[in-house]
Amino acid sequence: METISKKIYILIPAYNEATVIISVIKEVQTAGYRDIIVIDDGSADETYALAGKEAGVIALKHFLNRGKGAAAKTGIEAAKLLGADIVVTIDGDGQHNPSDIAKMLAFIEQGNDVVLGSRLQNPKGMPVWKIAANYFGNFCTLVIYGLWVTDSQSGFRAYSKKAINLIETKTDRYEYDSEVIREIHRNQLKFVETPIEVRYTKYSMSKVHKMNLKNGLKTLVKMIISG
Repeated sequence: METISKKIYILIPAYNEATVIISVIKEVQTAGYRDIIVIDDGSADETYALAGKEAGVIALKHFLNRGKGAAAKTGIEAAKLLGADIVVTIDGDGQHNPSDIAKMLAFIEQGNDVVLGSRLQNPKGMPVWKIAANYFGNFCTLVIYGLWVTDSQSGFRAYSKKAINLIETKTDRYEYDSEVIREIHRNQLKFVETPIEVRYTKYSMSKVHKMNLKNGLKTLVKMIISG
């Protein structure tokens, strides 16, 4: 449930998620959160139209596909303009469980600036190849940006007002998640990691824009350039 004294926005970056976006929104609302921003990152389907019809949902749209990071940044800027005290980003494909938001907010209330949802702290059901890829990504993040975290590619995160005002990123796609780690380190933000439930479905695993070897190599090159 929302903290009474805090204005909390849940951001849902989405790309061609018309099949599940309504169920994701409904699940967030059922968990007790009403201020929701859906950022359609240039979808070719009805993601934007469907999200915009939901009561209380602010739907924004990129007319070109710019990347997951760009969508998250658009949402964060919108939330800042709306006076957000806390921002939570959650993926639009239904992999994340909105019930985990409550414990993230509790960590922010305890004085943390950033809460990183970690799949690797409890990787039950996570494909072995994804576990290996994530560990490699974590190692690269440590080498390039100087901070070790257990899940540098997680899109399920919570940020305090201090964090969203201090974090400055240059990249727009998957490297954005790792670049945030650099900003945590650079600004000496207080952070904590917490285990999150991840639901791997046939639908989510079939998404062609998800991280793969090709995207991983592109991400690594951009991390090196931006680092």
